[in-house]
Amino acid sequence: MRTFLSVAETGSVSASARALGVTQPAASQQLREMERRLGVRLLERAAGRSIPTAAGEALIPAARRALAAAADAEDAVVAHREGAVGRIRLGTGATACIHLLPPALAALRRRVPGVEVIVETGNTPEIVQRVDEGLLDIAVVTLPVSRRRSLEFTPLVRESFLALAPDGLVAGSGPIGAAALARLPLILYEAGGVMRRLVDDWLARGNTDPHVTMELDSIEAIKVLVAIGLGASILPEFALRQPISGTLCYPLRPALARQLAIVLRREKTRDRALRVFLEEVTKLTSKSPAQANAAR
Repeated sequence: MRTFLSVAETGSVSASARALGVTQPAASQQLREMERRLGVRLLERAAGRSIPTAAGEALIPAARRALAAAADAEDAVVAHREGAVGRIRLGTGATACIHLLPPALAALRRRVPGVEVIVETGNTPEIVQRVDEGLLDIAVVTLPVSRRRSLEFTPLVRESFLALAPDGLVAGSGPIGAAALARLPLILYEAGGVMRRLVDDWLARGNTDPHVTMELDSIEAIKVLVAIGLGASILPEFALRQPISGTLCYPLRPALARQLAIVLRREKTRDRALRVFLEEVTKLTSKSPAQANAAR
């Protein structure tokens, strides 16, 4: 198309070939192939020049529009090719979204200012399924989860659980076991996710019959209800970094922890935005959650 337009404008195949950086035989072959595909003559000789036929004249406006559209298409992706923009569809639990990932997301925005980040929260099985279906690019999830050959799991950070109770509800200040917690009204995260299953298994190993009075899908709401004295809970350490007025945190005995991991499709294209996010989120493995609110 570019060769045809150049010849139509200059009247010379050889001059057009030089301008386009190809040999004259190559330019002539391109023109013959174009005429063969369209089934009409596009150029003819007159007074030593190549001039458009009637079909060629009709083609010129469309050819110019096609080249302009091709240039627009290249412009549309050049910023992605150079890593100036991008899009990441991120899946995670609400706790990681609020308490773990913000530093990585802030660093991503600094390094790739034009990046668009779409965050979806949910439980681990749902998020893993959406990654596998290509509806999410990457996710941070709680293990264990059923492994799939199409997915790649990379351990990120191990996070302990702590008991959170209203100040004065628990006697003493040391580690607390399942039997002691089972005697308290418990406000737990909703059933159905990996995090709740880990807590239930820990309580079951203590041969207890826990008194669960509330189940919520928001850890932040659970913290508020504990703070006003409605019960105790077992929560991830990252969610307890900041002191909560009127409450104390207690280590669990035996200890309980969860493994957070990154999950991607094995065949997922790692563009610059995704590579930068992976670099930044991996740095979180060197940071340990502070137990600023731990009981003394």
